[in-house]
Amino acid sequence: MVVLGEFVLPHDEPVWSATLMRALADLDVEPTAARKAIQRTTERGVVAAEKDGRRVRITLTDAGRRLLNAGGERVFGFTGESRDWDGRWLALTLTVPETHRHLRHHLRTRLTWAGLGSPTAGLWVTPHTARADEVAHIVDDLGLSDLAFSHVGAFGPVGDERRMVEQAWDLDDLAGHYADFLHRFRRLRADDARAAFRQRVELVQAWRRFPYLDPALPARLSRPTWIGVEAAGFLHHTRSAWAPGSDEHWARLGQPVT
Repeated sequence: MVVLGEFVLPHDEPVWSATLMRALADLDVEPTAARKAIQRTTERGVVAAEKDGRRVRITLTDAGRRLLNAGGERVFGFTGESRDWDGRWLALTLTVPETHRHLRHHLRTRLTWAGLGSPTAGLWVTPHTARADEVAHIVDDLGLSDLAFSHVGAFGPVGDERRMVEQAWDLDDLAGHYADFLHRFRRLRADDARAAFRQRVELVQAWRRFPYLDPALPARLSRPTWIGVEAAGFLHHTRSAWAPGSDEHWARLGQPVT
């Protein structure tokens, strides 16, 4: 998906499947695994495959473009903080009963990836009230709407807002993952175009999860020097630095589709 988003989507032109195979080989993906990855992407409707003699032409579908554009906005629009916040929270109250226990993992995973945290059992919160429709879709999709209640509003007079934040998100663990990310990629140097290609893909692949795990807290609720802000700046600077070489290598990987 990173190769499609970084190199196929910007040009919005078909590519040969052989080009994708060579690109994945540069990322140490075995041929069998690469073919399966392309097949799964086709089955999901992200790309369409069309035979042209012995070759296969790969084209992004409309759904694939929407998916990649939405993902790109979330991943690259993330700055690690919320600068403009009106002081309101989106709160979801939902306790999954034993009869639906098989849905607990799915609910937790999807709400976490939507940026919500859980300060106590049955309660989920986020300062991003604009995600209310996304949260409603998750709950409805899992068939749990009749068990849920939501509210948008300011923090009340009972309890401590900062303590709620600390209980809702394991910021120490998240900061550790950011530190590992920075340590890993600050050591790399793109000595040639192929290295730039490989490292750009690995950089974006490693970064993709952070905009979904980091709550991007408002400055007044975040730590004074939140490492997520530093990491976001590093991501954008490094991705831009590796762009010319990686784009050059991508152009070398295959012929234009005619």
